Amino acid sequence: MTKMPRRPNNLTRHDYAAMAAFRYELRKFLRFSKEYLAANARLTPEQYEALLAIRSFDSHLGLPVGQLSERLQVRHHTTVALTNKLVARGLVTKERSSTDRRQVYVQLTKKGADRLASVVQVHRQALRERSPDMIEALSLLRT
Repeated sequence: MTKMPRRPNNLTRHDYAAMAAFRYELRKFLRFSKEYLAANARLTPEQYEALLAIRSFDSHLGLPVGQLSERLQVRHHTTVALTNKLVARGLVTKERSSTDRRQVYVQLTKKGADRLASVVQVHRQALRERSPDMIEALSLLRT
């Protein structure tokens, strides 16, 4: 059972500090990620997130564009434009379903998978190093 959110007038200094600490740790990681992606992988954060979502989807067909939109929390047309850029760079392929022509599936290419693997290793290490501070910030929200 979920607790009802507290009314704004019941927020304490601790509540604000916990929210600020969590967002601060998250912003530090996201800034690192954005800078690393631009300098070392020539990817935008959105492209990285798309590649990661596609790779994590377990299907021989790939990930449907509609589901990728949901995973990225963006509109369908934004996902289409993003995947078109990834296709042009040779990082993914797109293929229409043979049974439902409205359905388009996106798959990583070898080049895309290789690029993603190297980026994920660096991000995983960064998260391992930053996780104690991130977990502490999250734990403040639970009290």
